[in-house]
Amino acid sequence: MPLFGKKDVSKKTKKDAEKSQSIEDKYDVKDLLGTGAFSEVRLAVSKERPNEMYAVKIIDKKALKGKEDSLDNEIKVLRRFSKSVKRSDHSGTDDKNEGQWLTHPNIVQLLETFEDKSKVYLIMELVTGGELFDRIVQKGSYTEKDAAHLIRQVLGAVDYMHEQGVVHRDLKPENLLYYSTDDDSKIMISDFGLSKIEDSGVMATACGTPGYVAPEVLAQKPYGKAVDVWSIGVISYILLCGYPPFYDENDANLFAQILKGEFEFDSPYWDDISDSAKNFIRQLMCVDADKRYTCREALAHPWISGNAASSKNIHGTVSAQLKKNFAKSRWKQAYHATTVVRQMKRMALNSGAGISQDARMDNQDSLVNGMTESNRL
Repeated sequence: MPLFGKKDVSKKTKKDAEKSQSIEDKYDVKDLLGTGAFSEVRLAVSKERPNEMYAVKIIDKKALKGKEDSLDNEIKVLRRFSKSVKRSDHSGTDDKNEGQWLTHPNIVQLLETFEDKSKVYLIMELVTGGELFDRIVQKGSYTEKDAAHLIRQVLGAVDYMHEQGVVHRDLKPENLLYYSTDDDSKIMISDFGLSKIEDSGVMATACGTPGYVAPEVLAQKPYGKAVDVWSIGVISYILLCGYPPFYDENDANLFAQILKGEFEFDSPYWDDISDSAKNFIRQLMCVDADKRYTCREALAHPWISGNAASSKNIHGTVSAQLKKNFAKSRWKQAYHATTVVRQMKRMALNSGAGISQDARMDNQDSLVNGMTESNRL
């Protein structure tokens, strides 16, 4: 089964085989970190630099049968945001037409790919800081300024994506991860499984996650980059109150709310939130996609670029609502941070040296990498 526009590895020539490298040549694949519908994520340790750790997303070709184009698309998108101008993959041929690969500090990067007869392997940055909402709940203090700082990073990364012709199409809190456990860690955007490189400028496929999907997608209209801005608006809303702007157990009712843009700033939860924050959210969650802010316009809003965000501590209200409304659900990933911590300690003892910046992690009970089991349309 050819992937990435390449020959089936089972039909490689002798020359191809000599040129190809297997994942085992470069990495020790270790403990399980998470599982998805078609894949699993494991810890990968570099054989050349044993103090460096990565995440490897392992995709089963049999499970993926019929969905190869989706994987091919995800890899093409990820390659646009990788550090190197030219990286080889190890499936027997070189990509000579990929062009310059681009990078952004808030996008989880694909480092290289491998392929064998039964599986595809994506070597990714190991992102160890945990999910967005988990970190907010753990904080002792949390303000509008904190929320604005988070959204500024997301807007900057998505604006960069849009400049490169990429629409994420599935922005949601589960796909916003902290790079490390440091208090000042940056936020990272992950999971590009539904992302699309714009060719004609508009798309029509209905996809996304209920609750975050834009009205024009539900209305089955052609859509573009504005769908990501809507999703950022929904995330911004949740960051300031702890509950979603749209909710109903019945999907039809939920979608009806979204199509009409029916949301409120309920008392008492929004009483202490600034008018600037509310205006910002209204601009991002405008039902008319043509009137909706772009990422660039959102970055210039006073709540993001100025001093309009309040410094009042809203942690108590927001964390209580987050715990109530976003408890771990049955479809969400189960990540095993302790396995990574144990591996890091073993490596440190064996080498007698410290762990590299890319591999740092405190002994906490959450680790997240760029793959989530999404409740998708």
